[in-house]
Amino acid sequence: MRTVLLIGVGRFGLRIAMRLAEMKVEVMAVDKNEERVKAAVPYVTSGVVGDSTSEEFLKTIGVRNFDECVVAIGDDVLASIETTCQLKELGAKRVIARASKDIHERLLLRNGADEIVFPEKQMANWTALRCGTENIFDYLELNDEYAVFDVKVPDAWCGKSIGQLDIRRRYRLNVMAVKRGSDMEIAVGTDYVLEPGETMLVLGRQDDVRKCFH
Repeated sequence: MRTVLLIGVGRFGLRIAMRLAEMKVEVMAVDKNEERVKAAVPYVTSGVVGDSTSEEFLKTIGVRNFDECVVAIGDDVLASIETTCQLKELGAKRVIARASKDIHERLLLRNGADEIVFPEKQMANWTALRCGTENIFDYLELNDEYAVFDVKVPDAWCGKSIGQLDIRRRYRLNVMAVKRGSDMEIAVGTDYVLEPGETMLVLGRQDDVRKCFH
């Protein structure tokens, strides 16, 4: 079973704890605020009140024993950087840290973070995307260039096969699946005929998807 050290259980950290509980992951939650730790207790294996910027405190936890260390501190930039640095110096296998600003992101990476989570930036991108088009329902960003999008089948495409539309060559997109309600067809070949009311999961460059489904 995977083990996670979750440092910072404010609203963001608590949501992580709740999701990890659903996934049956063992989680130790740490926060200097006792009330936050109490709120997280129903969802974690153990909860500890303490200062994560203290090397002595972190030594008592045994950070090397966790598969992942998540620094979810969002309201104290200095504390998140110090915590990230301490975790790496103590031998943490992998540190995922939350950033609140671009400069915060750069400082976390310079101080040992293996991966950055930028919830405010990601939510801003998603909100802008939803405001800019009514054809994109959801997306999963793979990196700065590529993403998987859940998009509405354009009216002009209905009644035509994926091969007829030549989607891969003309739009540089790969159709991974087609959905109708809760039903999903994964094995979609070039002979699959698109119908009204369906949505597609397409993989491609983000700019190409936005241009195609704007």
